[in-house]
Amino acid sequence: MSLVDLPLLPLGKGRDLTAERGVECLGDLPAASDPDLVARAIAAKEALGERVFVLGHHYQRDEVIQFADVTGDSFKLARDAAARPAAEFIVFCGVHFMAESADILTSDDQAVILPDLSAGCSMADMARLSQVEDAWDAMAAAGLQDNIVPVTYMNSSADIKAFCGRNGGVVCTSSNADVALEWAFDQKADVEGGGKVLFFPDQHLGRNTAVLKMGMTLDDCVVWNPLLPGGGLSVEQLQGAKMILWKGHCSVHGRFTTDVIDELRAKHEGIHILVHPECTHEVVLKADLVGSTEFIIKTIEAAEPGSTWAIGTELNLVQRLADAHPDKNIVFLDRNVCYCSTMNRIDLPHFVWAMESLVRGEVVNQIDVDDETEAHALVALQRMLDLPGKSHRD
Repeated sequence: MSLVDLPLLPLGKGRDLTAERGVECLGDLPAASDPDLVARAIAAKEALGERVFVLGHHYQRDEVIQFADVTGDSFKLARDAAARPAAEFIVFCGVHFMAESADILTSDDQAVILPDLSAGCSMADMARLSQVEDAWDAMAAAGLQDNIVPVTYMNSSADIKAFCGRNGGVVCTSSNADVALEWAFDQKADVEGGGKVLFFPDQHLGRNTAVLKMGMTLDDCVVWNPLLPGGGLSVEQLQGAKMILWKGHCSVHGRFTTDVIDELRAKHEGIHILVHPECTHEVVLKADLVGSTEFIIKTIEAAEPGSTWAIGTELNLVQRLADAHPDKNIVFLDRNVCYCSTMNRIDLPHFVWAMESLVRGEVVNQIDVDDETEAHALVALQRMLDLPGKSHRD
């Protein structure tokens, strides 16, 4: 990667005391535990043939992504799995909520496997169903529930998607969040007092979409903290808000800061700052371009040779883009080289174990969403698919 004069904290060589607890950069990605793992993965995949379909998320490590039949963002991969009904096994190299979405969209005859069940998502975990139901009840007690449409980001658990399905809400991705919000407000256009949206679990995507794409102000947004009574908000604050944002965030995208942007602009004339909308509002305001993972990839592919880019998204993808485009100068938008710790739990040893288990006829780590949750989640997902215009990408 270029622009190495940005002072990076080498992996495993120190600590960033400002990092969120639990996501410190503690070291480099471990090497495969067995030099024969690549050969074993190849052999298992060949033995399974068309019975297996391997999905690899953009943020996945290279040692695993090399075995993916398709790569992409979470919803694209889930739909790709649904388009392969002949595959008995869907091995999802991503995180838990992604595998749930694949299970919801695939048939009952297909088994979705997550090589490591500990590969979760800190953002998705910030909105638990019991917490969301408590918030919903509190809004009903405040006399506001009839005004509110719940909208959940794709990066949420199946039961949260099902909650939206049961309560007139919708799922969105980072590409179509504005269209989803327009739809949500339209549902309550004739309700006295006007419509409101309860947006979870990522407050930053909700805020950035509302302010930068929907023409709202920061004063139209309030943050519901599930750890505080009443979300830490008064009835008056809820009544005055248009967007009730859940206090959640992405532990990777939340790391990017404005001071690094300022430093890079001062050192490198003409640098382009390209970030994901899960970044904080302050970072997004200072960026040149903001968009989904697919938008970031396409922007770099179309960029002029010799152009310089600082990218604010997960490091595996940034490194892969830098390797694929040596004619462009690409750097990670952080002083601290840090990967998504949960995504990287899907390593080669876990992948080989899952694949070889399937060869032996043993289905391990199957993700199976119960029928009732699946039915309601499908309602919310179908509402998203029925939205006009935008692509349904992360």
